[in-house]
Amino acid sequence: MDLTIHSTFLPHDDADAALAFYRDTLGFEVRNDVAYGGMRWITVGPVGRPDTSIVLTPPAVDPGITDDERRTVVDMMAKGTYGHIILGTPDLDGTFERLRAGGADVVQEPTEQPYGVRDCAFRDPAGNLVRFHELR
Repeated sequence: MDLTIHSTFLPHDDADAALAFYRDTLGFEVRNDVAYGGMRWITVGPVGRPDTSIVLTPPAVDPGITDDERRTVVDMMAKGTYGHIILGTPDLDGTFERLRAGGADVVQEPTEQPYGVRDCAFRDPAGNLVRFHELR
């Protein structure tokens, strides 16, 4: 099989803050910005990589989710334990400095992990963990 990851989804609770992080700080391009019923779905992705996207979604909008489940998702987002993504970069130190200078919430400075990767981590404005692995 020849498979790629086309899209992944992360929740946001403030579309403008999400845009500031993913577009302005990370440098992703905005591919779609859809408003419906007072909510926004924003698709972003790396410049020059139109086949890979992150869809920033309002939290827990699936009609099959119960009110209790919706409250759980919102609570987990507030604690920073719900969404996460790992991105790769050949310049981990430069990426770290760019995000820190942009005011991103640092979770972990660049570290050589015992499982064989060097990485760092931040939280986006919605509390999602965004980890960066150094591509070697």
